[in-house]
Amino acid sequence: MVRPSTLLALGALAAAAVACAPADNTASPAGTASPATSTACGKDQLKLVNAGKLTIGTDKPAFEPWFKDDDPANGQGFESAVAFAVAGELGFDRDEVQWTTVKFDTAYAPGPKQFDFDINQVSITPKRAEAVDFSKGYYTVKQAVVAIDGGKFAGAKSLAELKDAKIGVQVGTTSLAAVKEVIKPSADPNVYNDQIDAVTALKNKQVDAIVVDLPTAFYVTAAQVEKSKIVGQFSATGGAPEEFGLVMQKGSPLKSCVDKAVDALKSKGELAKIEQQWLGSAAGAPELG
Repeated sequence: MVRPSTLLALGALAAAAVACAPADNTASPAGTASPATSTACGKDQLKLVNAGKLTIGTDKPAFEPWFKDDDPANGQGFESAVAFAVAGELGFDRDEVQWTTVKFDTAYAPGPKQFDFDINQVSITPKRAEAVDFSKGYYTVKQAVVAIDGGKFAGAKSLAELKDAKIGVQVGTTSLAAVKEVIKPSADPNVYNDQIDAVTALKNKQVDAIVVDLPTAFYVTAAQVEKSKIVGQFSATGGAPEEFGLVMQKGSPLKSCVDKAVDALKSKGELAKIEQQWLGSAAGAPELG
């Protein structure tokens, strides 16, 4: 994010109970450590920021479809469900997980962290990886362009047709990098400290379009900006797919264990189930070539 949102497209999913989220008293269906938890990764062996608790960071407000009702601790929304699933793989019950507020760009800034891992639509990039450790990717993301329906650029079929658009985007995100390096508009984009500021600028027609990750784009068009539409989606990279990763302090002793947890969730199909539950409708937007 990409980032630092009752979807029409995702509404049925957001309204549903979290099939893959933890039960009320546990972070995993069985409430026990999974096979991914080896002796070295046993809960009692992990070096934690707060003894006996797994501390997870994310930003506030926490937008849909990543979270629901601005409450990361409720287990609802894609990233809340993923976080609790990882916690379960590490052997933590739900009441052993605590959340802390961390600004988006602070999560991957150099320096000590007050969380064990952060989940906040943070894309894995070589530059960010110089300052923090990332888990293996838990979600492959595309960028999306959102405009007011009927506006000058709402009917664009290619990235080239967006060259003269005034684009709004959040600072420090891969969305900003995608605007500069892929769309390459003739005018510098309007850069905002927070995603909601970019959304407000679109609503007030201060920009022609905004660029956000695709699931967020569905939320923007369904719940935040009336008469807006997704112009299309595109890849922010020319090589390997862009992925979100869990953020940890550089040199974190948890990294190998968190990687095992993510791998276990992938191999069991749990990540795919969570994605389908919360982001399953975030497909079908036209590709911008």
